Amino acid sequence: MKIAIVGAGYVGLVTGACLADFGHNVRCVDMDPAKIAALQASRIPIFEPGLEELVARNMAEGRLAFDTSMAWAIAGAEVVFIAVGTPSRRGDGHADLSYVYRAAQDVASELTGYAVIVLKSTVPVGTGDQVERIIQDQRTGMPFAVVSNPEFLREGAAIEDFKRPDRIVIGTEDEFAREVMMEVYRPLCLNQAPILFTGRRTSELTKYAANAFLATKITFINEIADLCERVGGNVQDVARGIGLDRRIGNKFLHAGPGFGGSCFPKDLSALIKTAQDYGSNCRIAEAVASVNDQRKRAMGRKVVQACGGSVRNKTIALLGLTFKPNTDDMRDAPSIAIVTALQDAGARIRAYDPAGREQAEAVLQDVDYAEGPYEAAQGADAVVMVTEWDMFRALDLDRLRLSMRAPILVDLRNIYTPAEAGARGFLYTGLGCPSEVTAPSLPQESLLALP
Repeated sequence: MKIAIVGAGYVGLVTGACLADFGHNVRCVDMDPAKIAALQASRIPIFEPGLEELVARNMAEGRLAFDTSMAWAIAGAEVVFIAVGTPSRRGDGHADLSYVYRAAQDVASELTGYAVIVLKSTVPVGTGDQVERIIQDQRTGMPFAVVSNPEFLREGAAIEDFKRPDRIVIGTEDEFAREVMMEVYRPLCLNQAPILFTGRRTSELTKYAANAFLATKITFINEIADLCERVGGNVQDVARGIGLDRRIGNKFLHAGPGFGGSCFPKDLSALIKTAQDYGSNCRIAEAVASVNDQRKRAMGRKVVQACGGSVRNKTIALLGLTFKPNTDDMRDAPSIAIVTALQDAGARIRAYDPAGREQAEAVLQDVDYAEGPYEAAQGADAVVMVTEWDMFRALDLDRLRLSMRAPILVDLRNIYTPAEAGARGFLYTGLGCPSEVTAPSLPQESLLALP
């Protein structure tokens, strides 16, 4: 099939490369000349494992191409994916749909025949209706269909997620558009990927509901981690204990410094705003957003406490800056709030991230960047594990400690255990780990009832 992708960012690039790898003829268009020039030279502007090789191979085999010309991309296309960004709108938290609507106008101006317009961007309920009106107004009498097809890609595992998805959600009431979308995803039928057809508005809401639910699981286990620290429990064992329940599952039950990235924060905000617009309550989502913001700031205080209550004029080494491993994405990363809190407390920050330095330099000020984890730890008063990159899972703890000024290890991802860190001479602080507990006092009447 001839497919056009509007937007060569993260979602558009992964979608285009994978569809080309299925055998489709894919043309990607983007209005950023520098980005297109880089892609035409097989230089990938984002970090995503396996993507550079996938793009280069399909370009070499003639199935994938990039340009800034919308007319070139749309000409003869049977399916047009709109995969532009929908960031949070400044001031009110709504999704900024200006890029989507501009793309719809540009696509409409170049249509010459029937095409299925697919909203791959994450958009609030009703956006498909508005896109349909935009195209109808510009191309009266032109046959077309607008379909919702949200992405469910994890940064760092996007290619695997696209080619072996848990599900493919397609929102349309148009029977012919349904047949076209089945042809687009026909190669995935070999993997027996479940395709769920819904109404368009249902599909749009499904994306937001999924991310809100995952964010809720993360926030829940983080609060349980705090409780474990107070009562002497172990959050990792609690997570295993509840995760073995098939109704709950073990995914997204790893305590950490809070969620970030390009999806969860903005999608949670957009869901809350949508609910408010329609007069519906989303109090759980509101609580999740609030608790997560507070947690990020609390992680800085946790480091200060581990350092004896003060970090003034101390050097704190951060290992990992991106919001998760296998990406260079710094959007809403917990490290931003942690660095800010520590700097406000008078600390000097030295950091290392395997892929995120360039992005981090754009959002973090007065940070010294090291070339590796041991270089970051050299002379440091504490080391803080912020992002669970694989290379941090088997560090030489003896070498790490001997390079430091003080043997303080704050592990915000529970990569190590208190026992193994303690055996290497570290003063270890993790999340939800057992600590000294003072039982709450019983009321006097309860004491009288004791035998």
